[in-house]
Amino acid sequence: MTVAARTGPSWPKPRGSPLEVLLVFLKLGLMSFGGPAAHIGYFRHAFVVERGWLDERAFADLIGLCQFLPGPASSQTSFAIGLFRAGYPGGLAAWVGFTLPSAIAMTLFAYGAGALTGPAGEGFLHGLKLVAVAVVAQAVLGMAQNLAPDKPRAVIAVLALIVMAFTPKGASQILAIALGGVLGLVLCRQGAGATAQGGEAAPVSRRIGLVFLALFFVLLALSFLACGGGTLAFLAAIYRSGALVFGGGHVVLPLLQGAVVAPGFVSESAFLAGYGAAQAVPGPLFTFSAFLGAVASVPPGGAAGAVLALVAIFAPGLLILLAALPYWRGLRARPRARAAMAGVNAAVVGLLASALYDPVWTSAVKTPADFAVAAAGFAGLVAWRAPPLAVVVLTAAAGVILGVFSVG
Repeated sequence: MTVAARTGPSWPKPRGSPLEVLLVFLKLGLMSFGGPAAHIGYFRHAFVVERGWLDERAFADLIGLCQFLPGPASSQTSFAIGLFRAGYPGGLAAWVGFTLPSAIAMTLFAYGAGALTGPAGEGFLHGLKLVAVAVVAQAVLGMAQNLAPDKPRAVIAVLALIVMAFTPKGASQILAIALGGVLGLVLCRQGAGATAQGGEAAPVSRRIGLVFLALFFVLLALSFLACGGGTLAFLAAIYRSGALVFGGGHVVLPLLQGAVVAPGFVSESAFLAGYGAAQAVPGPLFTFSAFLGAVASVPPGGAAGAVLALVAIFAPGLLILLAALPYWRGLRARPRARAAMAGVNAAVVGLLASALYDPVWTSAVKTPADFAVAAAGFAGLVAWRAPPLAVVVLTAAAGVILGVFSVG
């Protein structure tokens, strides 16, 4: 047995500069279309194959951790790679580089969305809503295949969908996730899989990890206490959504919808238009929060509101990542933890299926023509494996055509 096989993944020691990390991730932030799964592919090529910043085992171990935790897995992975390469400044540089391009694009869209009036403009926005139908349907299909491939996890997914249908929106997501974790402990012992053990220490000490963990939970508790219709309540709702998301960017849709649309911070029409536009930009889907912060009915709005919303939604995922890194080697070896997470991931499928119906489908598909456009977009993504940007452009164009020719 080789040393590498016996000790597990080899975590690299910081030996780069934050500027180096920033430039690499800025390039990735400009080209990483296709969602979290595609992002992981870009990262592996850039940092394992091309640059050798991590070996295969360390990269796979890191992906396993980020999939285990709540929050945006691809953004957490990028932060961790930057952390390993250049310490804490490197982690921040990686997050900024990977997030900035799409965040700027979403903020600019927020400024220009109000100008989209008349049949063509309204048709364009409606086309973006139809994009959301196709993209979320693709996500449901892909996640069901990967996260609920057997009967026990399929049952958990269906039960989570039932919970979403029959409980108040404010609590349904949390209840569905909790149900998935409990049922996973009972039903998913065999489906959780095994993981490697060993490896060098993470670049975060256990004591500092506890500080980050405490900060995560303190802010989460405060987010539940914030009430009313002001700025703090809006940011608390954004933070809470980011802290409770399992399963990637698409799953944040129902959490954010309940957090910002129901209280009146953002209209449902603007919410769905922004979500559709988010499909057209590279980088993490969580930058949708920049759009929400810019158009929110509470101050400061605009660019300042976009920055605050970005920090609010990404902070919990990064805090819990920093808290978990020192303890991951021991936790991932425990069958009960893996079983609970398998159940949570299956529940995510039901949660996302619920979101596909309401608000995505109910707000976008009004006519047979709408259904045809959304179905064509779904076929383009699934059957033809068309680039998401191409599907966004073509579906938005179809929305414009429908808007113009339906007048009168």
